[in-house]
Amino acid sequence: MDKGIPEIYGSLVFNDKVMRDKLPKDIYRALRKTIDNNTHLELDVANAVAVAMKEWAIEHGATHFTHWFQPLTGYTAEKHDSFISPGACGDITMDFSGKELVKGEPDASSFPSGGIRATFEARGYTNWDPTSPAFIKDGTLCIPTAFCSYSGEALDKKTPLLRSMEAISTEAVKVLKLLGRDDATGVTTTVGPEQEYFLIDEEDYKKRKDLIFTGRTLLGAMPPKGQEMEDHYFGALKPRVSDFMHELDEELWKLGIPAKTKHNEVAPCQHELARVFDTTNVAVDRNQLTMEIMKKVAKKHGYVCLLHEKPFAGVNGSGKHNNWSISINGGENLLDPGKTPDENVQFLVFLMAVISAVDDYADLLRLSVASAGNDHRLGANEAPPAIISIFLGEELTAVLDSIENDKFFDKKGKVLMDIGAKVLPHFTKDTTDRNRTSPFAFTGNKFEFRSLGSSFSVAGPNTVLNTAVAEELSKFYEELKGVSKAKLPEAIHALLKKTIKAHKKVIFNGNGYTDEWVKEAEKRGLYNFRSTPDVLPRLIAKKNVDLFKKHGIYSETELNARYEVMLENYCKTLHIEGLTMQDMIVKQFLPAALEYTDELVNAALAKKQLSASLKTATEEKQAEILTDLYAKIYAENEKLKKAVEKAEKLSDYQKQADFYHSTVIPQMEKLRAVADEAELLIPDEFLPYPTYEQMLFYV
Repeated sequence: MDKGIPEIYGSLVFNDKVMRDKLPKDIYRALRKTIDNNTHLELDVANAVAVAMKEWAIEHGATHFTHWFQPLTGYTAEKHDSFISPGACGDITMDFSGKELVKGEPDASSFPSGGIRATFEARGYTNWDPTSPAFIKDGTLCIPTAFCSYSGEALDKKTPLLRSMEAISTEAVKVLKLLGRDDATGVTTTVGPEQEYFLIDEEDYKKRKDLIFTGRTLLGAMPPKGQEMEDHYFGALKPRVSDFMHELDEELWKLGIPAKTKHNEVAPCQHELARVFDTTNVAVDRNQLTMEIMKKVAKKHGYVCLLHEKPFAGVNGSGKHNNWSISINGGENLLDPGKTPDENVQFLVFLMAVISAVDDYADLLRLSVASAGNDHRLGANEAPPAIISIFLGEELTAVLDSIENDKFFDKKGKVLMDIGAKVLPHFTKDTTDRNRTSPFAFTGNKFEFRSLGSSFSVAGPNTVLNTAVAEELSKFYEELKGVSKAKLPEAIHALLKKTIKAHKKVIFNGNGYTDEWVKEAEKRGLYNFRSTPDVLPRLIAKKNVDLFKKHGIYSETELNARYEVMLENYCKTLHIEGLTMQDMIVKQFLPAALEYTDELVNAALAKKQLSASLKTATEEKQAEILTDLYAKIYAENEKLKKAVEKAEKLSDYQKQADFYHSTVIPQMEKLRAVADEAELLIPDEFLPYPTYEQMLFYV
């Protein structure tokens, strides 16, 4: 690195420092007011910002601009336009107006819309989000935007998220005012996503049709060693991986993305990157950008970055931990319990709002992390179970118990850890343990939603979380708003007590991987949606439609559209996986098995021709086993072919998704089991693609 981190950090971002330097003071103040207070931005301000933004971008080598948005594909989209404008004398000028900054017009019918847009209804709009800073990527000025249809429906993941951020701010401020916090003018939710991923050699990737078309391996036997030795987690970084991580950090820092922690994860070739908290919509944008930059930098180092939730069977998949918190005016953390959490009324009110939100809307939280890929992780003893519960730890659980039962809370003092060696300094023990099996864990001053899949946009889960907490705060406000100041403490205590009794069933501090917990959760009446087709109908359940409509997050049309898009995406994913598996079996695996069988048969014949006394039983037996497996693989593949064909004939997406889950996936698993059994008998040189051993251990 030629320059130090402070010099390169944010160097490609139109951030607050650049705005202060480039904008007239009155324009800067007007823009800051919009960013800080969610006020409307006038066109004259946009015009001035556009000029400054263009000049700054050109100084950094940009020739084009794009409205960078997040359609319902789950990826980002961009259409590039140059700054050039032809002059009257055959020359050009470099122009960029406030109108171009504020509004773009992509083809809305070419993105998933769930029926909102037909092919003949193509017009859509992108709309500048001034709260998320513009940045330069590959010589293009990228302007974060929302995306809507010609008739105004949200066609993206950002618009509902921004709506939810406004909703929770509105409801939280009302409650804070009741608690005497007249200084509270707004509430901000913040997110710090942790990103898990795999790195494999690009040359291996190019030989695997399943990885290319589906992002995960559909065939492949486990090698003699997997992750059972637990020697990869936090292990020393290999030089090549370290070089990749070093460049990744630099590229992210240039874009103002506060990459903080990097390490090896549990599975071979698996790694993690964690970053510092950002305001939620900025964190969403930057996580999308992080995934893109990961893939780009990986290729420069001869790798491919895999972000599928389960690229390899038999070892851990990849998730994305969503660390969520809430603060007043962007400062004071409302989820910080302080030294005396039992006496911190403000903390307890907001804590119970989150707990009741998770209990009342656990179905929506589960739905927000549902996908064909993530179904392979949830509940697989590597990720949280599909049952949504909350881990609070001993101290906070005891605090709530004391409130519920009107008991004195016996707070334990600080505990100094002394682990026996005098040379080691003492340190303070945390008041709570960590629970890796919990989907939703309190971790000191924030909640960690651990169920997200690696490839996910974090927009959806945070939209649900913000909205659900806003609803609980709204209920709290309605119950407390008429209470006199003198009686307010008593009313708050009664509210907390009632809320604890109603929602304590969602609190579970034990091992979420056990069968006992599944039975206990059922007794408590908690949801257990094991698959994506099971949970998707909850999006259009009346209580959830009412929630989103009440707070202006989604209209009923927008919800029905998202339900259709998610179902369609699930079905298409399984359809592609089914076809890819058939293709690999017919064109690659069976020919390889047949070639090696012929090799064995020819070896046996050669021995007999050489000498009648030479034993050929081994070759003959091996050939016999492989011939039998060949027939089984062929038969199971034919069953898969018929199952996929039957699925495609179902016109109802929900029925089709159910069929893929109940019939196609089990058939793929049967086929894989037989193929993997045969793979163990075939030498690597006969296989047309790299094995798990080569991909996971030869990097």
